[in-house]
Amino acid sequence: MEEKNTTHILYGNIVYAVSPEKLVFSEGAYLVCENGKCRGVYDSREDALRTLSAQPEKVPVTDFGDRLIVPGLVDLHLHAPQYAYRGLGMDLELVEWLNTVTFPEEAKYGEITYAAQAYDDFVTDMKQTATTRMCVFGTVHPEATLLLARKLSEAGFGAYVGKVNMDRNAPDSLCEESATASFTATMDYLRKFAFLHSQGRISERVQPIITPRFIPSCTPELMEDLGELATQQNLKVQSHLSESKKEIEWVSELEPDAAFYGDCYAKAGMMGNPVTSVMAHCVWSSPEEIRMIKEGGVFVAHCPQSNTNLASGIAPIRCYLKEGLHLGLGTDIAGGFSRSIFRAMADAIQVSKLYYRLVDQDQKPLTLSEAFYMGTLGGGAFFGKVGTFLDGYDLDAVVLDDSGLDSVFDMDLAKRLERIVYMPESAALCAKYVQGERIL
Repeated sequence: MEEKNTTHILYGNIVYAVSPEKLVFSEGAYLVCENGKCRGVYDSREDALRTLSAQPEKVPVTDFGDRLIVPGLVDLHLHAPQYAYRGLGMDLELVEWLNTVTFPEEAKYGEITYAAQAYDDFVTDMKQTATTRMCVFGTVHPEATLLLARKLSEAGFGAYVGKVNMDRNAPDSLCEESATASFTATMDYLRKFAFLHSQGRISERVQPIITPRFIPSCTPELMEDLGELATQQNLKVQSHLSESKKEIEWVSELEPDAAFYGDCYAKAGMMGNPVTSVMAHCVWSSPEEIRMIKEGGVFVAHCPQSNTNLASGIAPIRCYLKEGLHLGLGTDIAGGFSRSIFRAMADAIQVSKLYYRLVDQDQKPLTLSEAFYMGTLGGGAFFGKVGTFLDGYDLDAVVLDDSGLDSVFDMDLAKRLERIVYMPESAALCAKYVQGERIL
């Protein structure tokens, strides 16, 4: 599948983050894209055209008028096979929810016809969101997960898609026979993924990722094999870390020689240097674990809605920002019921206020700027130069029409953005670009 490198200019009200503390607001400005890359934001059409090597008359300019243009949102953690039952079982805690709701549903993906229908629904609906990049868990089934990757590719997304590994503490319908069997299935998945790449049936924007579900479901033998594979083939890793207290206690029982939960990943070579990893949640990470995350350059996928729904706790995100950790946001479908990263931004701010009020009044709540950064540039860094409109970054963008909420109250761009974050359903998605290619 040949990637489309496009050159064009978008006109509208442009908003993007350059740091957690700073958002740029450019009213009535021109966003330049050359061969899929940002070439900056300019106040005049003439200045925008001068940046391009192409002849000005051959460069299309799309006028979006008073609409907002923001970077495509990044979802660092979600489970595609759980999409069908989002919003169910929300009165349960994590382990009970997995056993009674999640695992029985994921077992159905061994049937490819079921997987095809479910993933059609997932991809179709995700295309109508402001998300352009995502880190996605599939199931233990290689063929169904390859199908998911193909559908995401056909829809134009950028994504890491992982075949899940589970060789212990799972129902018979999902538990792989052994560490060797799980590893062999993963190798088969990677070989077929590479073949589909070579045939142009999966875009280079969609890549495989090593995906041990979490330590309770993966033996040390399997983790060691997967860690070596990630290192040898320069593959990224996604998993869960320190989500709930019960989970942490379970890990300490299963792996008594580990100093703490994250140490299990470290022993398998999955906590950075050279492997790039993203760990979801980190609600209850110890100081030693936080130090390891920082030193390894591990990304933390903060999933505030899921943490609330499953009674996991409140992650100390202000602390993580101060420590300089790599931070992004995740919907954690279906622990989270909303597919919107805008909603995740609002949830992140709200739960940080609860942390400030109920846990530690030295940890100030998140600002809108910080939450927006996490949902764009912060999470985008996992994909490379993604998540902002600075020169040289991939041109991922969404165009939003918030005119349906016109008000007598005077709204500048900052207020309009804040309203969209808290009421994402109020803004219609008008267009969507990934690497400069319009996919909606």
